[in-house]
Formats: sequence, structure tokens, C-alpha cells
Amino acid sequence: MTRALVGGGGRPGALPPQVIAILSAELPSLAEEILEEVQRSVPEYARQGMSEPSAYRITVEQAMAAFVDQVSGGVDGYERRDELCRELGRSEAYQGRTLDALQAAYRVGVQVAWRRVAAVARARRLPAEVTTRLAEALFAYIDELASLSVEGYLEVRSSADELPGDHRRLLRMVLGPGAASGALAEAAEAAGWAVPPTVTMVAMPARARCVREAMDRDVLVDLADAEPHLLIPGGYGPERAAMLSRALPERRSAVGLTVPLGEAADSLRWARRALALVEAGCLEDGGPTLCERHLLELWLLSDGPLLDQLARRELGALAEMPRTRRMRVTETLCAWLDAQGNAVEAAQRLRLHPQTVRYRMRQISAEFDRQLADPAARFALDAVLRAYRLRERGSALK
Repeated sequence: MTRALVGGGGRPGALPPQVIAILSAELPSLAEEILEEVQRSVPEYARQGMSEPSAYRITVEQAMAAFVDQVSGGVDGYERRDELCRELGRSEAYQGRTLDALQAAYRVGVQVAWRRVAAVARARRLPAEVTTRLAEALFAYIDELASLSVEGYLEVRSSADELPGDHRRLLRMVLGPGAASGALAEAAEAAGWAVPPTVTMVAMPARARCVREAMDRDVLVDLADAEPHLLIPGGYGPERAAMLSRALPERRSAVGLTVPLGEAADSLRWARRALALVEAGCLEDGGPTLCERHLLELWLLSDGPLLDQLARRELGALAEMPRTRRMRVTETLCAWLDAQGNAVEAAQRLRLHPQTVRYRMRQISAEFDRQLADPAARFALDAVLRAYRLRERGSALK
């Protein structure tokens, strides 16, 4: 292993300090080059655009920094690096893929790194002995990282394999078109699972960790799906909430509505939409997100392109305004509508004098008089403004 290198840096295993300085200077641009080449060369990562580029970048940067530390004879722990590499393997398992793409990415990464090391060695006229030792250390190091990713992958896969196969099939049958068929009843009886009249679906992010032992025995789970999810028979009460907290240590998930068994797919769709809005910053992330508390938001943000069309129609007057005035008009309109036209209450919401609100509304009425006067148009304006604010909140967090 690279920790066993012997060199002239003053410590066992260390390369000369001047070599370490040269390698350290290459790290920032090397990490970027590795990421670009992986996206270019590995089709799976090119197609998905490396959906979480910051996570990949952090892993590559940490790995390269740890390599330089190792060949310098460093004795620091590598827990952070090890966990990041295991997480890459877990991610492949959660996405339902094999390790082929990740192993290809490792091969590309070591090739890029070695090309850079060789080029620097030639340019700096490093001794052949140093170059050879670097090559041996680098290729052994990549094997070590790949092994860590395999550990993470097998950790998830073994967890998924522990789930009874018939339970996973049951879940897929429930979500399919034949949820009310006799086939489901027969499969449930064979698996010893009581078919419930109502269910609550829960959506989990791709990287969610699930402690299966903490799940109630009647809960159906599919961790192998690209979008992991589970089915809770019946409603979502305090006992089920406590179970979910134990089973999902990272807490991020979205709980759909309790629906008749045949509507389980709808419950999961709403839960996944809520989870996407949490990840976009439109909804607050306070542990499990309950769809029943965000029905209006889910409805308002259910169709982005349609919302854009409504915004252009209902808020067209804002488009020509400078940004500062547009923000002032929007917040005043929202407060006015929330207060049902009561200037005093709107002023309290805005922390302004009522007369200031009345003055603003006289100006705003010149553009929105028809919408404010007509109940149907006022409802549409209010709905679009609420959706607009939610989406703006998400954009502000990016």
C-alpha cells in the first residue's frame, strides 16, 4: 500500500518535500480535469450530467488531497475520504445500477492523474525513482478507493437483499394497475401480508439510508428503485412517525396522503413531488415532510410551464418594472390580498403605516384594477402570487 513507501522526506514513507509541493499545486486543476474526462468518457455520467456535481467534486478533491498527504508520510486519519468513497458506491446501489460505471470512472480518473503526474515529472525533471514510486502509489491508491466504493455498494445491496423478495413484488403490484386484483390478494396471502384498505406512501431521496430492522413488519419497502419508497398500511400516526424516525436516520423523506389501496400510486406521486420541492428549497426541510400540510403548495406548483403561462397573463404588468419596484409591488399585493383589502392589517404584515399601504395600492390599482375588482380574477391573481413567492424562495436559496 502507499502508506508503506520509503523515501527521503525525513519520515518513513515520505517523498521529498519539494515533490509534495509540486503535487499540491496541481490538485485544483487536476480535480476539474478528472471530472470533465469522466463525464466525457463514461456514458452513464454523461447522460445524467453527474446530477450532484458538487458531491463528485468534493470526493475527487478529498481523494487527491489524501493521496498527497499519504505520499508525504502524513499520519492523519482518512475517515472523511473513506466515507465519501463508500457513499459513491451506495449511490450506485440506490440508483439501481451495477458498479460498472463507477469502476470505469475510477479507471478514467487514474489515467488522467497519471498523465498529469508523468507530464509534471518530465517538466520538473524528477528522478526516475520518484516517478516510479509515484506510479506504484497512485495505482495502489485507486484500488483502495475502488474497494471502499464496493464496500458501500454491497452494504446497500445486502440491505436490499435482506428484504423479502415477495414483499418487494407486493409493493410493485400495489403501485401497478392491478392493485385491486385477485392476484394481489393471492400474493399477499402467500407472503403473510394482510391487504389493507388504505395506505400511506413515503418517498425517500436516492441516497437515503434505511435501517430495515427498525421498520414495522407490515411496511413494504423498495430500496432498489431509483427513487426509493415505502408503503405504510393505514394512516400515518404518532407510532408510525416514531418508526420512520428510527428507520430513516437522515430524516429527509416525504409522506404522501392516506388513500384507498388502489390510489397508492397517487400518494407516492404527491410524496415525490413534495420531496422535490423540499430539495428545490420551495418547502422547508423539517424532517419528514407531510403532504397533508402542503396541499395548496403542491397544487400551485404541480405544473411549472402552466404556472409560467399564468404568471405572464396575471402578472404581465410586473415584467416592465425595475426589480426593486417589482418586489415592492409584489409584497404589497400579497399582503393586501392576505388581509382581504384591509389596509390596517396589510400595514401590520408589512410593518408600514396604513397610509403608506393605501398610497401604494392607489398606484398598484392603475395596473391591477380589473383583477382586484373581479372576484374570479382576484382569486387567480392571489394563486399565482402565492406560487410565484414559493418558487422565488427556492430560487433565492440556490
